[in-house]
Amino acid sequence: MHAAGRRPFAPRSADPTVAGPVGRQTGGMARTASARAAGPVVTTRALGRATLARQLLLRRDARDVTDVVRGLLGLQAQVPAVPYLALWSRLDGFAPEDLAGPVRRRELVRAPLMRTTIHTVTADDAVGLRPLVQPVLERTFASTAWGQRLRGHDLTEAFDVAVRLVEERPRTRAELAGLLAEAVPGLDPVSLSWAFSYHVPLVQPTPRGLWGESGASALTTYRAWLGRDAEPGATSVDEVVLRYLRGFGPATVRDVQAWCGLTRLREVVDRLGDRVRHLRGEDGQDLVDVPDGVVPDADVPAAVRLLPEYDNGLLSYADRARVVHPAPHEPLLGGPGGYVGSVLVDGLVRATWALRRERDTAALEVHRSTPLTAAETDDVEAEGRRLLAFVVPDAPHTVAFSGAG
Repeated sequence: MHAAGRRPFAPRSADPTVAGPVGRQTGGMARTASARAAGPVVTTRALGRATLARQLLLRRDARDVTDVVRGLLGLQAQVPAVPYLALWSRLDGFAPEDLAGPVRRRELVRAPLMRTTIHTVTADDAVGLRPLVQPVLERTFASTAWGQRLRGHDLTEAFDVAVRLVEERPRTRAELAGLLAEAVPGLDPVSLSWAFSYHVPLVQPTPRGLWGESGASALTTYRAWLGRDAEPGATSVDEVVLRYLRGFGPATVRDVQAWCGLTRLREVVDRLGDRVRHLRGEDGQDLVDVPDGVVPDADVPAAVRLLPEYDNGLLSYADRARVVHPAPHEPLLGGPGGYVGSVLVDGLVRATWALRRERDTAALEVHRSTPLTAAETDDVEAEGRRLLAFVVPDAPHTVAFSGAG
């Protein structure tokens, strides 16, 4: 079978928003429009508390890591350590092996999915989500210089060769390009290697993604690593929208689209009928949610959290006002072996952080974007020391503040 036959180049419909079973029709467009207009108002602060609660950031949880990853629809993971830091911020007593174990057992896997970025997801979600986001991956690739170089070429033979090569053993993109240069002369091999990774469902196998271990960014197929291919129709876009709302809602349609990269999701929301409820933001925007979605009181206390870069709790909205303070935020550099991220204070990003390693010591810098009270500063320092103890448990460490007083 050709590689093209194995990959989900298109959903069952040319429109990815109608893949899979259609949601129940419960009253038509007039009822939907009426529901939008009549929805109760939710303040931006209350939206932030809802996000924190559903992202397990309001208070740490004790549930199983695989269940958490499934419930959050994956963790952004292009930096291999980021999922560990994200789970440390969410789970009580989290240890690196709690994530590394399921990754070794291939219950969780690293693969390019939403927004074309690497995510750590369950094996089932890798199989089900890839066909839905395939149009986004192909559209993104077509807009790149690599895509423009290959425009108009039939790549089926090249992809067949590439599949065989990465199923022999995982290969880096550079290694694959070198082999394709010999096997498929006449086409730019670097562009081919990138085309392959955008068009054919691939994973990054271990040791990449294991805490404390280094590993090249190698590639192999779903079939070689998981024993099965991506499955068009295994997951419907309707169900994905509902799952997004459970983990990130209430949200606008634009928020859902920003998270996954798909378009025309208003049609999906409208056909979901009474499987969703409609609320209104302070600005009058239509917010969609699952009927039993919890929206905590706006004044529920929110503990300090140090989130890693690319945390989905911050990135998965078109409008991030619910979780990001409007003050300018200065990104910090972590340096070799270091990490960076954002500091949530009272539910909003109000500082950035960088953990830097130097020989046998570690230092955490917190750069305040807004002034912090003495109590808030103490809470940030305490959480920072807990982070240092997690990342570098045996190293002497310090915490220092910079930025706004």
